[in-house]
Amino acid sequence: MYLYLVRHGEALTKEEDPEQGLSPVGIDHISRVAAFTKGLGIKVKQVFHSGKKRAEQTARIFSEGVQSELGVLETDGLAPMDAPEIWLERVSQINEDVMLVGHLPHLAKLSTMVLCGGRETQALNFLAGSIVCLARAEDNTWAVDWMINPELIQ
Repeated sequence: MYLYLVRHGEALTKEEDPEQGLSPVGIDHISRVAAFTKGLGIKVKQVFHSGKKRAEQTARIFSEGVQSELGVLETDGLAPMDAPEIWLERVSQINEDVMLVGHLPHLAKLSTMVLCGGRETQALNFLAGSIVCLARAEDNTWAVDWMINPELIQ
């Protein structure tokens, strides 16, 4: 199983947009990363997002490049301050590849729990617009398969 964790792109300030949608730079970065990952042939059961405007926009841009059987869905447990244990439990029961689009500090905590079993440290540096692919082995251990951030793609 592959678990794709995506941090939303750079957002507008609350003064610019009370809902804090993606900024033009954020749209550009997400579009470039999504276009790059399209070439990888990623197939997921579903793309989940937190419901915040910037996460939904990011999920929709990615959904144009990944093959998602059930499309894009807003769900609980992916907001910035949500407990990472919610999705840690869900992921342990899922056997199909999925993509989660969310925020910091949630994604940092979730990835650390998946990879290291705790959340005292930070296992990954999630820049805005980053995607990481985590692979679950048959023994239910996880490892980073790859990670891309917008600065790596010209």
